[in-house]
Amino acid sequence: MLKHLSAFVFFLLIINMGTFAQSGKKPAPAKSTTTAKRPMKLRSSWGLFLSDTLPKSQVVKLLDSALLVRDEKNNLYPVISFAFTYEQHQPYLNDTTGLPAIYKDYTGDNFKTSHLPKLWSNRLKESLQQGDVLYFDEIIIKYTEDKLYKAPSLRIDIK
Repeated sequence: MLKHLSAFVFFLLIINMGTFAQSGKKPAPAKSTTTAKRPMKLRSSWGLFLSDTLPKSQVVKLLDSALLVRDEKNNLYPVISFAFTYEQHQPYLNDTTGLPAIYKDYTGDNFKTSHLPKLWSNRLKESLQQGDVLYFDEIIIKYTEDKLYKAPSLRIDIK
């Protein structure tokens, strides 16, 4: 009996030593050339403007402009598609409290171009008001012939 117990303890000891031997320090991964292939930091702009608060007159001029995406070396990349959302603010009188409040209405769509279509551009020229917000999200660019990347979003506040 003692012989079997000592063999069992010896067996457990061998298994644990193998486990400890494998949990030692792992070798550092070799530096590969993938860092050279990593995309550069991208920045999105609408015309000349990054995300910003702009006067209505300036935004109306920008409505026909294309979205631009550049990297750190100022290389320009073509925009394939983007998601656009228009946050419209409309004041109203709250019936319950009798106090004025702001109603927010969100309208948007996905576009497969680098600029807003004429229909959207013309409609926004008519309806833009102070406090409205324009969002350009999910901006997809063609980084190389076989790679598409997502660029940073833009938020334009109307003042």
